[in-house]
Amino acid sequence: MKRFLRDNGLGIAFGLLFLGTLVGQAVAGHADFNNRQIVDGGSEISFWSFLTTSEFAVDVAENWQSEYLQFLLYIFATVWLIQRGSPESKSPETIGVETDEQQQMGRYATEDSPKWVRAGGWRTAVFSRSLGITMGVLFLLSWIAQSIAGLAAYNSEQLAQLTDPVTWPQYVGSADFWNRTLQNWQSEFLAIGSMAVLSVYLRQRGSPESKPVGAAHAVTEDTG
Repeated sequence: MKRFLRDNGLGIAFGLLFLGTLVGQAVAGHADFNNRQIVDGGSEISFWSFLTTSEFAVDVAENWQSEYLQFLLYIFATVWLIQRGSPESKSPETIGVETDEQQQMGRYATEDSPKWVRAGGWRTAVFSRSLGITMGVLFLLSWIAQSIAGLAAYNSEQLAQLTDPVTWPQYVGSADFWNRTLQNWQSEFLAIGSMAVLSVYLRQRGSPESKPVGAAHAVTEDTG
């Protein structure tokens, strides 16, 4: 058990942080929702009822989709784009999809390589793009979930104001939807861009996200 916890510490730690903050968001969101209900002359709802509301669902989904979009774009962007001196970037000599030898594919695969790498054909082609494909699917699913939950929340407000509800295509093209979406996207792009640039000149000893403390600023793809 100790070895399992040590070997999976990063995933476990962030999994627990995710659950803790999700619960915190639900508690705070429930309190805020009920406060607004009272102000608007409505009735309070229970915590469990709040978890099934479109208001809670859209707040969660819109954050998820922006995170998966961030990683999706970064995965593909770092194939062809570099930031010289950043450990978040490949070296200039390895721009592109790289050779089979560099990627340990084809005749360069080893006995320890994943089965689908050693299998060749379509399975190797799919596996070599599996991370990007998975992130793309997760982004699409969370984006759809956000749009559906957002539509329900938006139409609920429309009906409360005695105005006509809108259809899904109308909502996806609305200012409300894109205001929610773009305010998350811009923060993700700022964060990942800042990390790529600041890691050229700043260090964090012992972190694989940082170069060795004594490494020159111009050194790229050198972690420690």
